[in-house]
Amino acid sequence: MPLPETMFCAQQIKIPPELPDILKQFTIAAIRTQPRDVLQWAAAYFSALSKGEPLPVKERIEKPLAMEKTDIGLTPGLLKILHKQLSPKGMVNVVELKEKWKHLCLPEEQLNAILQLDNFGEELEWMKFLALGCSMLSKSLLSSMKHACEILTRDPEGGAARIPFETFSFLYSYLASIDGEIPEEKTESFLHGIKEQAIG
Repeated sequence: MPLPETMFCAQQIKIPPELPDILKQFTIAAIRTQPRDVLQWAAAYFSALSKGEPLPVKERIEKPLAMEKTDIGLTPGLLKILHKQLSPKGMVNVVELKEKWKHLCLPEEQLNAILQLDNFGEELEWMKFLALGCSMLSKSLLSSMKHACEILTRDPEGGAARIPFETFSFLYSYLASIDGEIPEEKTESFLHGIKEQAIG
């Protein structure tokens, strides 16, 4: 014999006091991040929240880049999320990077394309990966550096997007060496000019 349906009244249901705020913050984060797979992203969001890790959340809604044909794939906002999650480690295990990449619902083929640009082993230097990610967002070295500066800066949004010269120099030199078509003298000359502008 089936059990009768249990009826509850409002006084019998206990809602944890923090639940409405958690759900509100989750909803705002989902709207801001616009994940392709909401369930996969939600699992990553709540896992990070429960562990006290940086959340996979964009700082703001992004307009699609002019070169994007579709709304899938790496964006500056998603690369910034990865930077917040992985940069404190300096050296990053590729397995962990793949996990974080999947949590953001990014295509695995795009990650593999980035990883093939250098001879990475089981671990990679995060700043090199960041530089390569920025190069995937752009058609030129200078545009890649603009993305890197916007991701790395501590300046307020819309500000100068300044980063330490040493960081700029490392990223620029690395991308120029990966490019293979920029002579070392030209790279050094460009960086010297930038350094002079920064000092003056």
